[in-house]
This record gives sequence, structure tokens and C-alpha cells, in this order.
Amino acid sequence: MAKVQNTDRMLDVVIIGAGVSGVGAARYMKVNFPEQNFAILEARKAVGGTWDLFRYPGIRSDSDMFTFGYRFKPWREARAIADGPSILSYVNETVDENDLRNKIEFDSRVVAADWSSDEAAWTLTVQADNGSKRAVKTRFIWSCTGYYRYDAGYTPQFEGVEDFKGRLVHPQMWPSDLDYAGKRVVVIGSGATAVTLVPSMAEKTAHITMLQRSPTYMFARPGTSAVAAFLRRVFPETVAYRMMRWWRICFQNFLYKFARHRPAKAREQLIEETREKLKPGFDVDRHFSPTYNPWDQRICYVPDDDLFNAINDGKASVVTEQIDRFVENGVRLKNGDVLEADIVITATGLSLQVFGGAELRVDGETIKTGEKLNYRGLMLEAVPNFVFIIGYINASWTLRVDLVADFMKRLFGHMKQTGANVVTPVNPDPSIVKNESMFGLTSGYVKRALDIMPKQGPDPWRHDHDYFKDVFAMRHAKINDGVLQFNSVATKRNETASGETLAAAE
Repeated sequence: MAKVQNTDRMLDVVIIGAGVSGVGAARYMKVNFPEQNFAILEARKAVGGTWDLFRYPGIRSDSDMFTFGYRFKPWREARAIADGPSILSYVNETVDENDLRNKIEFDSRVVAADWSSDEAAWTLTVQADNGSKRAVKTRFIWSCTGYYRYDAGYTPQFEGVEDFKGRLVHPQMWPSDLDYAGKRVVVIGSGATAVTLVPSMAEKTAHITMLQRSPTYMFARPGTSAVAAFLRRVFPETVAYRMMRWWRICFQNFLYKFARHRPAKAREQLIEETREKLKPGFDVDRHFSPTYNPWDQRICYVPDDDLFNAINDGKASVVTEQIDRFVENGVRLKNGDVLEADIVITATGLSLQVFGGAELRVDGETIKTGEKLNYRGLMLEAVPNFVFIIGYINASWTLRVDLVADFMKRLFGHMKQTGANVVTPVNPDPSIVKNESMFGLTSGYVKRALDIMPKQGPDPWRHDHDYFKDVFAMRHAKINDGVLQFNSVATKRNETASGETLAAAE
């Protein structure tokens, strides 16, 4: 076991993760709290998180960039549904425009976080790729790690995989040397990754098949916005961006609530729209008619009808059937058919984890995250000085970044005003039932992670995935609400990384 190198370094805030959330959080830290000393710890060796990790063909946003972009930085490109490299460039621009690169410590994976009530501080165990470890101390953690494992995706146990003579690939670990030109390709899955891969690869493959166990709802819309183009011609850039942002927020919210309140009607409309996009005779009822209601699982975005066009052109096909086993030349189905393949891509989902997989301990006791309630979707029951960002299932992830930053500004302001240096969500009612996941979906990746995901309860112990409710809660709800417990703990003064004295409440 690698020895942990101790350090006297003490920070005000550590942001974990330099992806979209972490970069946004860092920008807000710099603007809202210029007096605070903070650092960003990033496990990988580059900025961007998801958008630097995923390299599969066609990687793109599944949300429009008017809402996936930051509130403070307009999205300037024409395409609202942007590709991965464009999003990565946007995130890196944000880093450089706000002079944040010198705040990022790369190759710094947080593997454990230990809270000491005596010190009123966290000690983070930070590990590099070479196995060396060091300790970093901080008063506050802002976790921006997302919700899935970066080192491995989810692949079911398929019988006979060892018999397959072709190449087996998971999109999360896309090989740079994969040549699929003129090859027969089978993509297993029907989620956002599969729906992106199939049309992106179809131009080069001999043929590509989306093999799904069950259908997914599709929602086709243009990849560019004529409204945005018009607004940019008429209004200043910032004004046009804000107008588009609010329009898209309202539109997303309306569609989601319509689907949840009138599921039969929403189902009918989604399926009929899909039917209109495909050639007559295509079996939409079998391949694009899910058995569940809209938004029981996520709906897939099809920009510019690309998936439907690939199917109509005969370059791609959809097969809905259970897998029996892999065979030498492809995949044999339960009905006896064999899908011949040179390459099989397992777009079978993510493996979820919380807080980057770091183990949390409070005064030596390990925190079982799956047994804790979440406070407003941003703090954990009985865990001091710890805030995290979890986005929306029904809207852009980044909307939540901006709102959590609004909450943090008010929270830190209250603590400064009252002299508190510790804040902890405290649940006074142990009888609250904790059996509902923060993600209100029935998707497989959610079910597989029920034992680690924080749970829901009555307000404020829940994340409702309701942007408008959050706008009020984050910006206006009472901070000293009887749930957040504030304390002033006498501590020794500690030297910060900059050599300045970090004043603790005494």
C-alpha cells in the first residue's frame, strides 16, 4: 500500500472534477468568492470530463447548447446539438477566459475523504496514476464528479463472447485504431449512445444494425435553430442567448410535464412522429414502441432525422430481439437468427458511482451513501461541509451547475455573517422512508445503482428534477431552515497554499 504524504496545506474549498460541472463551479468560486483559496482536483490529465473521455464516432450532446451551455457564457456556434469536440473547446475556453488552468491539479484522483469534527476540515487522500498518494486538507468539498465510472462502462455477461472472432468494443473505451470502413457492425443497445453511433458510422460501414432488447422513444428535431439565428441578428449576443435559454427551458419543462400528466397522449404523438419519419411498411410498433411510459426512461434525441435517414437509405437496420449467445461470426438471437458481424459494439450503458468512487468518512465512520437522504439534491444527510452537483434527468445537466452556485453564494454568505464554519443537513425524523432513488427512472443503469445512490424523502430531502422549483429553492428559500445545522467550531489557524492565514471561527 502506497504511503500517504502528509501536507500542511489547507484550502477553503476543493472542487473535485474538471468537467463541465467542475469548471462551472470554479468560475463561480472565482467570481463570487475572490477571497477564498480553492483548487480543482482532476483524476485525469485533461479538462473536459465526459467530453474528453468519450471518443466514439458522432459523440454529441443530447441536449441543446442553449441550456447545456453556462448561464454566463453564450453558445456562439450555429448547431444547437453540438459534437463532442465543440463542447470540449467551449469548456476549455471557459477555463482560459477565467484564468482557471492554474487552479487545476491533474492526475489527482480523490480516493477517500475524512472529516474531522475537531479540525472542522476534510482530509482528502489523493492518488496519482503511479500509485503515489498525498493528503490535501480543505474546509469544504464541492463534488463535481458526475455519476458514472470513467474507467469502465457496463457490459452484461454474454454467453460465448470468447467464441466471437471479430472485435468487441465498448464505446466508453473506444480504440483509436478501429477501422470499420466496409465492415459489418452490430451495435447492442438503444440508448443515446447507440442512437448516435448508428447514423455516424453508417456512411462507412458495409451495414450497421442496432440490436435492441426493447425499444426506446425517439424525439426528432433540427440540430440547428432558426429562431436562434433570427434572435442573433436582432439582439445583442448575450440578450439573444438568454432569450433562447429561457425559451428552451420552458419548452423542455412543458414537454416533460405533458408526458408525465398525459402519458398515453405523449406516447401516441412520439410514436406517430417516428412513423412519419420512416418509410411505409417499417414495423414501428415492434421497433419504436416501448412498453413503458415516456420519461419512465430517458427519451433519445434524433437531430436532423439522422437515424431515420440511415434506416430509410438501407445503410442501417433495427432488430428487436433477445440475444442467445455470441458465435464465431456474430450474434445468435433467441429466434435462431444470426446477425453476422466483424465488429460488435456494446452500447449497453454506464456503471454508476457517486462522488467519483471516493470513500467518505465522518469522524472515522464510513458514510453509506445509499442509506442517506439528499438535501435539495446537493448535500448529504449528516455529512458536513459537502456539496455536490447532480443534474436533471429531464433537462440539461448544466442548468443545475448555475443554480447550485446560486445556493452556494447564499450559503457561504450566511456562514460568514453568522461566524459559522460548519454546515450539516440534519434529519430530525428517523422514521422517514428512504426507498426512492434520486433518479426517478426505471432504466437499468439506475436500478443497478440503487444501493449507492442517495435517497429521496419529503421536502427538502429530495431532488424533484424540476428546474422552476429549484430556481425558487436555490435563490430564495430560507437558508437557516431548521434542517441545515450551523456550528462555529474553534480550530487552529492553518496556512493556506498561498501562504496566507485562513481565518477560522474562534
